[in-house]
Amino acid sequence: MTTNRQLRSTADNRELRLWKVGRALTVTFAAAVLVAGGIFYGLVVLLGFTGIDTTEKLDASTLFDLVKLSFGVVAGAGALVALVVAYRRQRVDEAGAHREATRLHTERFSQAIDKLGSASPPVRLGGVHALAGLADDAPTRDLRQTCIDVLCAYLRLPFSPDPGDPPDGTSLTDEQREAHEDKSNRYREQREVRHTILRLIGDHYRRPQGTSRSWQGHNLDLTGASIDGWLDFTGATFSDGNLDFASATLAIGRQGDLHCGQILRRQGVFQQRKVLPWRHTGLGQGHVL
Repeated sequence: MTTNRQLRSTADNRELRLWKVGRALTVTFAAAVLVAGGIFYGLVVLLGFTGIDTTEKLDASTLFDLVKLSFGVVAGAGALVALVVAYRRQRVDEAGAHREATRLHTERFSQAIDKLGSASPPVRLGGVHALAGLADDAPTRDLRQTCIDVLCAYLRLPFSPDPGDPPDGTSLTDEQREAHEDKSNRYREQREVRHTILRLIGDHYRRPQGTSRSWQGHNLDLTGASIDGWLDFTGATFSDGNLDFASATLAIGRQGDLHCGQILRRQGVFQQRKVLPWRHTGLGQGHVL
C-alpha cells in the first residue's frame, strides 16, 4: 500500500551565515543615516522650515546644544556597534548550541545503532527504544527522519521464517531437535524486536501533529517489509509525508492480521499492491480522504 503526498519544506538548514563586521557596520550605519535623514526631512516639511539665518551669531547656548548633539550622535553610533556585535554573538551562540545538540545526537545515535546490531535480543530491544527516544529528542526534522528510516530499514531486513512444529509422526534425532528449537528461539526473539518497532510506530503516529513525540509529517518506508504479526494503526494519522507499504507481505494465520482502522491521510493515493492474503484487514473501519 502506498500513499504519495507533497513533501512540505523544512526549516532545518541552520548553517551559520554572517556578514563580515565591516560590511555589517557599513550597512547598519547607512540604514541609520537614511532613517534619521528621512525623519529630519519629514519634520522640516511638517514644521514649514524656510531656511537658516546665517547672519545670526553662534551664542553659548546654541554651541552647548551642538556639543550635546555631537555626543548624542557618537553615543548612537556606539549603540549601533554594540547592537551589531550583540546580534553576531547571539547568532554564534545559537549555532554553537545547535552544533552541540547535533553532536550529542550523533553520539546517542551511534550507541543506539550498536545496540540494534547486537546478537543479544534484550540489547536489541534496548536499541529500538533508544532509537525511538532519540527520534523524539532530535533537534531537526532531518535527524528525526533518519532515526525513523533506520527502524523501517530494520523491518525490511530479511529474517528467518517460523520453522513451525515438526510434522506429525516425524522422528527427530537429538541434534535435529536441538537445531529446530534453536531456529524457533531465534525466530521468536527476532519477532519480538520487530513487533516492538511496529508498536512504537503506531504509538507515535497516534499523537497529534505538532505535539511532543509525534512522528506525523515524516516518511514511513516499509517497502517489501515482511510483517508476521498484529499491525495496529487504529487512530493513527498519516499526513504530509510518504507512507509506503508497496510489496509488503503478511503471514497467513492468527499472526497475519492487519488492522488499519481510523487511518487518516490527506492529498494522497491509497493503493493496494502485492500483499499476501490475510485473514482480516479492518480497512472498512478506516477513512481515506
